[in-house]
Amino acid sequence: MAARWEAGESFWPGPARGGECSGRCSQGRCRGLCRWSRRSPRCRSGDRRVFRSDTARRIGRSPAWERLRFVNILLRNQGDLSMAHPFLTRREFVASGVAVAAGAAGMQGTFTVAAGNPCCADTSKILNYNPDMEYRRCGKTNLMVSAVCLGGHWKRVNTVVKGLFEGGNWLGGNFDDPAFIKNRTEVVSRCIERGINYIDACTGEEVVAYSRALKGRREKMYLGYSWYQNEVRFPQWRSFEKLKEGFDRGLKTAGLDYVDLWRITCHEQSGQHSDAEIEELIKALDWAKKSGRARFTGISSHDRPHIRKLIEKYPQQLEVIVTPYTARTKVIEDESGLWAAMKKMDVGWFGIKPFAGTSLFKGDSSPNSPHAEEDNRLARLTLRYILCNPQITAPIPGLITEAQVDNAALAVKERRELDAQEKAELDRAMDRAWANLPYHYQWLKDWEYV
Repeated sequence: MAARWEAGESFWPGPARGGECSGRCSQGRCRGLCRWSRRSPRCRSGDRRVFRSDTARRIGRSPAWERLRFVNILLRNQGDLSMAHPFLTRREFVASGVAVAAGAAGMQGTFTVAAGNPCCADTSKILNYNPDMEYRRCGKTNLMVSAVCLGGHWKRVNTVVKGLFEGGNWLGGNFDDPAFIKNRTEVVSRCIERGINYIDACTGEEVVAYSRALKGRREKMYLGYSWYQNEVRFPQWRSFEKLKEGFDRGLKTAGLDYVDLWRITCHEQSGQHSDAEIEELIKALDWAKKSGRARFTGISSHDRPHIRKLIEKYPQQLEVIVTPYTARTKVIEDESGLWAAMKKMDVGWFGIKPFAGTSLFKGDSSPNSPHAEEDNRLARLTLRYILCNPQITAPIPGLITEAQVDNAALAVKERRELDAQEKAELDRAMDRAWANLPYHYQWLKDWEYV
């Protein structure tokens, strides 16, 4: 009897007489964790596909065996619940204590649906799903977010929209310029085409620009919001009442009824805020959620010890954190690192400055740059490197052209782990980036470990 592997078919086969390879698996991408017995030989394309009847009879369908099998899948597939028993809900999974066993296995990651969906996960609830994109669970929000997202900054868009910036200030241009509006609309459109489903806007100018670009298609993307000019970096905006005022004003200006995420931009060293200021911030986030103005809430900070303290103290309000994350960032896997705390508290995690504020690149990011091909390759290597951390939700680079969107989406489909040659190439590029960092980005060097 030929083994079948159909989408929607029960994960657990009944006793069978054995079979032969169906040839319908994913060339090894599910790492031998398809529904057939672990003891079966590998099929011609790399997955274990042949189910032995003696194994089926021996193990039967006992609840104990099903749980053990489920744990094995979790441990070997970095926490991917898409392979779970269809009758075991996530709530039952947590209640059963399986999570404890999974957590002991080392660097386990968030629930992920890989590009191509090799594990046949249910994708019906993934916003703007595209089978060529990877999606990761964004912590306790339970949103499935694309593995690469659109960061708000457009710091080199003047290489495409000539003469946009005034005095070299990337926030000082005429953002009602039709050419700029066209550029942002086209970039957002290409993101939607590629399955990218989150935009992170963190300035007033960005909020207005992306709200305009999303008009009429808001259901295609999640919108993260921070109008930092009206938030706690400035003393006059640190009270609960002023934060409410600023948030309502921003929503009205941008023509928004709500945002998917309000993530307040704190001081880069958020520990500089007093406990009283943090309490006011938390009250504002709580109010925004309870009033329906924000579905989820969080902060942006560059202060690892303070982030850890806050996410443990305010788990209901700090559902998502935005931090720096570059190709030099390494994970500390023991309990002392930020990674462990983010995992423990089930926090969504977006990484800013993946390209070290463009210092990674040799060219100016213009489409006709002589370094365009090399810079595109470095961008993909960086995104692949960052996504090797299975806990991070997504890097959020600023993208100024449709081609850059395509390049970021391509990185998700490429082999994840860097080989020795690729790693050496990226290390050389990061040495150059570190040497060329402008003074106002020197703090990025403090983010070599998380």
